Amino acid sequence: MTISKRKFLKLSTAAMATLSIGKVASSSPYNTANQASNDFEKKTLTNITDTVSPITAKERLKRIEKAQQLMKQHNISAMVIEPGATMDYFSGIQWWRSERLTALVIPQVGDVAVVCPFFEEPSIRETLAVGNDVRVWQEHESPFERVKQILNDRNIKTGNVAFEHSVRYFVLQGVMSLLPAMQDVSADVITRGCRMIKSDHELQLMHKANEITLSAYEHVWSNLELGMTQADVKTLMHKAQASLGGSGIWNMALFNQASAYPHGTKQKQTLTEGSVVLMDCGCSVHGYQSDISRTFVFGDASAEQKKIWQTVRQGQSIAFEKAQLGTEAGLVDDAVRQYYETLGLGPDYKLPGLSHRTGHGIGMKGHEGINFVHGEKTKLAKGMCFSNEPGIYLPEKFGVRLEDCLYMTEKGPQWFTIPPDSIDAPIGKLAKLQPVK
Repeated sequence: MTISKRKFLKLSTAAMATLSIGKVASSSPYNTANQASNDFEKKTLTNITDTVSPITAKERLKRIEKAQQLMKQHNISAMVIEPGATMDYFSGIQWWRSERLTALVIPQVGDVAVVCPFFEEPSIRETLAVGNDVRVWQEHESPFERVKQILNDRNIKTGNVAFEHSVRYFVLQGVMSLLPAMQDVSADVITRGCRMIKSDHELQLMHKANEITLSAYEHVWSNLELGMTQADVKTLMHKAQASLGGSGIWNMALFNQASAYPHGTKQKQTLTEGSVVLMDCGCSVHGYQSDISRTFVFGDASAEQKKIWQTVRQGQSIAFEKAQLGTEAGLVDDAVRQYYETLGLGPDYKLPGLSHRTGHGIGMKGHEGINFVHGEKTKLAKGMCFSNEPGIYLPEKFGVRLEDCLYMTEKGPQWFTIPPDSIDAPIGKLAKLQPVK
């Protein structure tokens, strides 16, 4: 029996990736009872999240304690948060935003409290993990009066009230109209001070999310077929991540010239021999995100495709080496651009070249502060997490983006997923999770 080059590469890549993942994961995503090549595409993807557990109430209480310590340091009397990742981070509440206010209030001293519509209280309590003070308001009442009541009950009548950066203006305005003796300030020093530094448990959940996405990439790469549409590949990736246990799944697949646009175009593309396939995908495990990009070539890669792919891979290495403790985050971006400019790419954000930042913070949200972007002065510290994705885009031709996330430890940066080293074996492998300290 003869085997094509593509088939050989697919089977070799998948076998190596599976072996690599098996060394560091307690369970394999594949049912490998039959290893025959003609059965490879039929292997079953199974849920691999049973080795991790969600954030506990005890952990959330420690987060609140840290927030209150930061509030004392920065002379903030209370903090107001609307539904979203930060509310979940502190309280466990998983809710949405509407014209009806639901809010979490964290005082500098004392217990947290929740404001919500009367008819939503039972649902709010389903995910509330800490505290028992829930103040409800009826449809004809003002929810802002409940916020004031909470503060009064904790003897907070003067000082600064901090609002999480995404709180809507009508909420800030409504609350502050009832607190004439108080001032509104940004809560970034508190929320970033807590959320930006991940615990070992948080890193474990992010590591698992990355394992799911990387394993799903292996599955997709092994099942690409001539004539597939971008939607076909996205569907394949979605099903793979869901089968492996991921939630909150998102996927992007760009073919051919569409890959020259970082977030794609409306142009319809199909898979042909020599097509570039740029994918950017991720999922969530117990609220924590993955974000991995891979660029494949369907069939034999051209010399130009190989050159640009390898240049991006070198860009990742430069960013990784620059991302050391105490280094300003913006210098990571600068280092990559300096290298690209020596090759005639750019300068700065000009095309052909790197038209976006080198990376972004990541955690409970796919994009969190701070970023690997020019001018960012924040210094890298233990527990911070970032994407590393210095893509290159050639207008009217193709683009290449390789994206793997890293986290900072006392020994410097560590990969969640180790980037691939060759366009012919484009998956990479899962890294062993290292302690932060």
